[in-house]
Amino acid sequence: TSENILQWKKAILNSMSLCVYLGFFSGVEDPDYDPNMLSDPRWPCGKHKRVLIFASYMTTVIEYVKPSDLKKDMNETFKEKFPHIKLTLSKIRSLKREIHSVGEESSLQPVTIAMAFVYFEKLVLQGRLNKQNRKLVAAACILLAAKISSDLKKQEVKQLIDKLEERFRISRRELIALEFTILVALEMALYLPESKVMPHYRRLVQQT
Repeated sequence: TSENILQWKKAILNSMSLCVYLGFFSGVEDPDYDPNMLSDPRWPCGKHKRVLIFASYMTTVIEYVKPSDLKKDMNETFKEKFPHIKLTLSKIRSLKREIHSVGEESSLQPVTIAMAFVYFEKLVLQGRLNKQNRKLVAAACILLAAKISSDLKKQEVKQLIDKLEERFRISRRELIALEFTILVALEMALYLPESKVMPHYRRLVQQT
């Protein structure tokens, strides 16, 4: 029954929350997921941009060209590499910035936002996002990460859902219904290995 499924989901989330609260990272390594792929400034560089990496610093050389052309070039290069992904790289990165912004406004820890990034990028690379569901999926990733890595009270969960509903302009009913779908798509692998979370975490900390 639907009530049994909800109880089962709650039991899974509660057990995972305890493990993360105790400071442990675990989970099976996913060799197909690279946490640096969609954030790496060296790729896709396109014909207008070149990234030079030295021992102690990194610099980007961009020839004089309109920003719109740079964006178009980057997105075309990304599409050639990943034809099954229905969103442009610029849109994916824009959604990640929105996840970061909402996470900070909701007082979520950087490690929680980093976990949301992992969930989101895995779904992106699976080709599950499109123009219609992108905001709903992004919001669901934040909600799942917050439930697992934070000891949220019922009122705090409600406040977070209110924030997600407002910022992403989505229905809370659709958001809550999507949680289990996301769990299945991620093969219940919400308990993440440190190697997948820490690259995102370090980038977030460096930005503050």
